Amino acid sequence: MSTPTTIRGTSGSASEGLRRLRWLLTGLFTAMNAVGLIILAWLLIDQDTQAREQETNLKLRTVTAVVQRLVVQDGDGSPNLEFVPADEIDRQCPQFAVLPGGAGGFTPHYSKQACVPFKGVDLAGHAAEAVRTGTERSGLVEVRDGDGEPTGRFAAIRVEPFRDGNGQFVGAVAAVADASQASDAHDVLTLTVIGGCTLLILALVGAGHVMSGRAIRPAAAALEQQEVLLAETAHDLRTPVAALRALAETAITNPTMRDDLLPRTVKLAADMGAIIDGLLVRARLAAGVEQLAIQPVWLDQLVTTVVEETPAEGAQVAVSAAPTKVNADPVLMQRAIRNLLTNALRHGKRPGAPAAIVSITVAGGRVVVADQGPGIDPAAARETFDRFTSGDGSSGSGLGLSIVRWVAQAHGGVLRVYNAEEGGAIFELVLPHADGAGQ
Repeated sequence: MSTPTTIRGTSGSASEGLRRLRWLLTGLFTAMNAVGLIILAWLLIDQDTQAREQETNLKLRTVTAVVQRLVVQDGDGSPNLEFVPADEIDRQCPQFAVLPGGAGGFTPHYSKQACVPFKGVDLAGHAAEAVRTGTERSGLVEVRDGDGEPTGRFAAIRVEPFRDGNGQFVGAVAAVADASQASDAHDVLTLTVIGGCTLLILALVGAGHVMSGRAIRPAAAALEQQEVLLAETAHDLRTPVAALRALAETAITNPTMRDDLLPRTVKLAADMGAIIDGLLVRARLAAGVEQLAIQPVWLDQLVTTVVEETPAEGAQVAVSAAPTKVNADPVLMQRAIRNLLTNALRHGKRPGAPAAIVSITVAGGRVVVADQGPGIDPAAARETFDRFTSGDGSSGSGLGLSIVRWVAQAHGGVLRVYNAEEGGAIFELVLPHADGAGQ
């Protein structure tokens, strides 16, 4: 009872480890790509912010430059604004104002086009600060209503001081543009980029999960093969091990029977060795470790040799063969043919008959082995091949048929099984026909 429990615990731990590894690979793949997406999104949003700020600032700079050229000096050096209202810029957006830098000076002028409510923007304060410091000022300010409450709108301003005829800063040109529209467009872009990145990250999670599943598929297949090998080794060796123990105990308790028991013990040990050898071959084929030594092989001669070397144990074996050449590994092909023949000899006896009757036909890259036994349920054929159990519940034959199927698949062929109308099972091993082979 302890051994099955240990196997199940190990299998569960290994399977759980593979699941954790898959999610780890998914997380790493998603994280690496998500970091790249986030950086790209940040650069895109930042570039849009800078582009919109530069565009707005260029418009404001153009207005202040034109207006400053329209401000002329009187004979006493004081500013003269008479040309400003006459210019087309006075009726366009962005709007502007020409303001004195302090008390007195000249009369302020405001452009005729109302793009942003001046009452909500302290242009006079900005103009006074620019004149006092003699530097340009620009930035975003929040527009407020008449009561000083925020309106939720923003204005971009640019203030450039100018001098009088005596070289003193006496006033400033302040240009104002509504930044709410650009800000709204930027917010839409930001939300679009964030939403797109979110969808892409979710897609990356799915793609990463699929890709990680494919990446660990060989490991999962190897684990599955290990589990099958362990389970089937225990299944196929349980009966012969028990029989071997019984023979040994009988020999110990009955010394006079040792001469009779020894040959049976040797044969049973040989059968166990064959089972273990078959399990290892099947596992190596399933894992892709077994290297095929492909070469041209006369299939009819190979089958005849296998039949001659296999003890018939009183059974009747008839071979009908036509010259057939295939490209195959002769060692594995001999094992496959021997397994088919052994299976037919073991289970191909008609009820009440003294021995099995087996017929083998070789032609056109096909080996057909027919017996006169009870047959096999086609619906159970797949389970027979996969689970190493024979049609009658005994151990060993299913392993042999599973090896035949794996050998066929390794050579690009197929193993078919069906029942004859008059009774008995028919196994057909089909292999790719070599070029130039006889029929």
